[in-house]
Amino acid sequence: MIGLDTNVLVRYLAQDDAKQSAIATRFIESELSATQPGFISLVVLVEVCWVLQRLYAATSSECTGTVEDLLGSAQFVVEQRHVVQAAAQQMRSHPKGQVGFTDVLIVEIGKAQGCAQTVSFDKGAVRSAGMTLLT
Repeated sequence: MIGLDTNVLVRYLAQDDAKQSAIATRFIESELSATQPGFISLVVLVEVCWVLQRLYAATSSECTGTVEDLLGSAQFVVEQRHVVQAAAQQMRSHPKGQVGFTDVLIVEIGKAQGCAQTVSFDKGAVRSAGMTLLT
């Protein structure tokens, strides 16, 4: 298994830099496989979603689709796969644009670790991702 940094995955997904995108594409499509997969940590996954949304105006739904594509590829192993799958499933059950993938992922990670709730000052995360408002 080979760990992947955010910038390699973003170059591959966004195809935004001719030289680096070509290198990332060649590496991912030639060097990674089901027997030699690329490892995507939760940190990288969150950063990828952030970059795609902030720099490339991807919607929450598009970010979720990208995550689902990564989960469905034999070339990649995603850290805490079952938690990421649960977050993607939660995203699909919300109206488009009403919730952020990262907030849902935070809640799902907490659940997987046995947390009874996840507290936040973010009223949007409370409404959309099921967090509890800390007052």
